[in-house]
Amino acid sequence: MPRPARFDDEQIVAATARVAAARGPAGATVARIAAALRAPTGSIYHRFASRDVLLGEVWLRAAESFQAGFAQCLGADDARAAGLAAVRYVPQQVRDRPQEARILLLHRREDFLERGWPAAMKSRAKALSRQMDDGVQAFCQRLFGRSDAVTLRIAFYALAEAPLAAVRRHVQAKEPPPPTVDALIEATYFASIALAGDKP
Repeated sequence: MPRPARFDDEQIVAATARVAAARGPAGATVARIAAALRAPTGSIYHRFASRDVLLGEVWLRAAESFQAGFAQCLGADDARAAGLAAVRYVPQQVRDRPQEARILLLHRREDFLERGWPAAMKSRAKALSRQMDDGVQAFCQRLFGRSDAVTLRIAFYALAEAPLAAVRRHVQAKEPPPPTVDALIEATYFASIALAGDKP
């Protein structure tokens, strides 16, 4: 009868996420992950085909977790309030889940998306991009009645680019964003949707 594995996928991914958040994806070597897990390196290779696949899983889980909450906020019926909830979600997630924030904001997706990904993982990454694009387009249609290129550009800035830029320096400093950041993000949101033509 085979002996049950000491370390499951969840434990290995969690240990890898800790190492990647602290040292970056390049520093998340199998040896360091094994040390964080207090396991032999063979335990990792037994569960994951390669280091690339493991790092990809770490990035995908962080991105899927963040985006699920963001999409839920943005999808509410009242578009103006939904957008405000979505931008407020960004700094709060940084406070609540600083490890994920470091993985997503301090490194490029390409740092995790290297060679060796299975097709299913590539599909998950594409689905994330489609989810964001579709969510912002639907938001624009509900709020402005249109989703032309200029309106979409303004919406992406207000909903994603500005909030992420506002919190990044605090993620780098390993500190929670202060309340001033929330106020800046909200002011940017309202100014941006006004520029796009919303009439409160």
